[in-house]
Amino acid sequence: MPKHWGAGGADGSPWHRRFATRRQDRQSPSRRQDRPAPSRWRDRAASPWWRGAAGVLAGALPALAFPAPGLWWFAYVALVPWILLARSAPTGRRAALDGWLGGIGFVVAVHHWLMPSLHVFIVVLVALVGLLWLPWGWLVRLLLGGRPTVPRALAAVVVLPSGWLMVELARSWEGLGGPWGLLGSSQWDVPAALRLASVGGVWLVTLLVVAVNTSLVVLLTQRHARTAALAALVVCAVPAGAAWLWAPRPAPEHTARVAVVQPGVFDGVGSTEQRLDREEQLTRTLAGQRVDLVVWGESSVGTDLPARPDVARRIAALSRLVGADILVNVDARRSDRPGIFKSSVLVGPRGPTGARYDKMRLVPFGEYVPARALLGWATSVGKAAGEDRMRGTRTVVMPLPNGLRLGPLVCFESAFPDMSRHLVRDGAQLLIAQSATSTFQESWAPAQHASLAALRAAENGRPMVHATLTGVSTVYGPDGRRVGAPLGTERSAAAVYDVPLSPGTTPYTRYGDWAVHSAMAVLALLLAAEGVRNLRKPAPGPPVPPARTARVSPARPVR
Repeated sequence: MPKHWGAGGADGSPWHRRFATRRQDRQSPSRRQDRPAPSRWRDRAASPWWRGAAGVLAGALPALAFPAPGLWWFAYVALVPWILLARSAPTGRRAALDGWLGGIGFVVAVHHWLMPSLHVFIVVLVALVGLLWLPWGWLVRLLLGGRPTVPRALAAVVVLPSGWLMVELARSWEGLGGPWGLLGSSQWDVPAALRLASVGGVWLVTLLVVAVNTSLVVLLTQRHARTAALAALVVCAVPAGAAWLWAPRPAPEHTARVAVVQPGVFDGVGSTEQRLDREEQLTRTLAGQRVDLVVWGESSVGTDLPARPDVARRIAALSRLVGADILVNVDARRSDRPGIFKSSVLVGPRGPTGARYDKMRLVPFGEYVPARALLGWATSVGKAAGEDRMRGTRTVVMPLPNGLRLGPLVCFESAFPDMSRHLVRDGAQLLIAQSATSTFQESWAPAQHASLAALRAAENGRPMVHATLTGVSTVYGPDGRRVGAPLGTERSAAAVYDVPLSPGTTPYTRYGDWAVHSAMAVLALLLAAEGVRNLRKPAPGPPVPPARTARVSPARPVR
């Protein structure tokens, strides 16, 4: 050893003594027991309980992108922890379980305000809906597990958003709660995203958000594919930029003056009459303001108008006073057919005009109990409907005397993209959602519900009025941007909005859910490719018998 390494050669060198000490420390039993951190954390990460908790938490993160937190930008990174967890799963079965647990976390976080109404039944509900994410978790590991090739990593940027969209499509079924909390809906206040929605609906926005998350995961975990991941991020920006530059923009030609009446919270005995009195008082303040339409919220009238002509006369008198028709919402047992209906009814100066829309899509457990014979016990543990509401059979476009054509929806029907699209294709110029969220007054629900109208307006290039009993009431123009100031949950007031009307047709209205069909085609191609790959695998050969070996012994010599 050179002398400049330390005096005394190898035996007396300071370097030699230091390395010898380190070897002794590593070999010491007590030293090995005191080495805690890395192995302990690895053990925890491998624990199914810790991993399960991490999955639920990772799935809950996207809820922060929705109102009321409203961190819209967070949606573009919120899925990264969930994807990282699923791709690290040791088996496909464990990845599917990570998908299910993440789905449970997502549903609970986005719908947590339902807990006071559903109580313990929400456990059953979220466990059932969470199952929809099982195949998505499996897909994550299939495409991103281990060290995927560059083509496979790029395929993940297309396939994983398509798989997520199938989950959203499945849970958009009314019986599973409807399309509340679609990931694309978190972008309701982003102008570029609203322009993209006019091209492919909220579905296209969801595809973009998940594609960005997937590209970031590839960028973080696959060093050999970072150039491809950066290219994928650039490609993700192309649709939004193209929609911003070339998608047809709404061109308002004239305006309509629409008044929204929000009476506030009334509960307990006599609340129906007290609410009607307050609505009448607020509507009287609109006299002389030359409005074209007055809109009351959901369940604003608690009696059937043909059965209560005195109430019908009171509303008709208000119509004559303000010089405009009044769109009310009746929540009552009908006198001409059995059952309780929620109906949008147009009342003019001479009484009900005959235009009536009966709500078609009901809130599960809130307005009916699915499979009541099996799940009727939910009424004993929560606030589930004691009697099922009856359904309407078709959408209705209501003409006003001035020629304006209305497309009414009731409550969470504003969450369904297809309903507003059908109304616009049938000639509706102004979309209206009548809502009531007083049960969830202090939660995120009112703000989330109001934000849905922005997407429906942008998708179809038609303004939309969101009128509630207790807030948030608001109006959006044909581009999805807010018109005037909203009425918050603390307000009891009437407000007038000058609503721009646009006659154009958006690509989404014309072509519909093409983004959903494209996602289905992507998944079909994946299944075909995996099938071909499995067919091309060489078939296993016949089993080879073990070779016999001769053993030499004095008793049996080899011949």
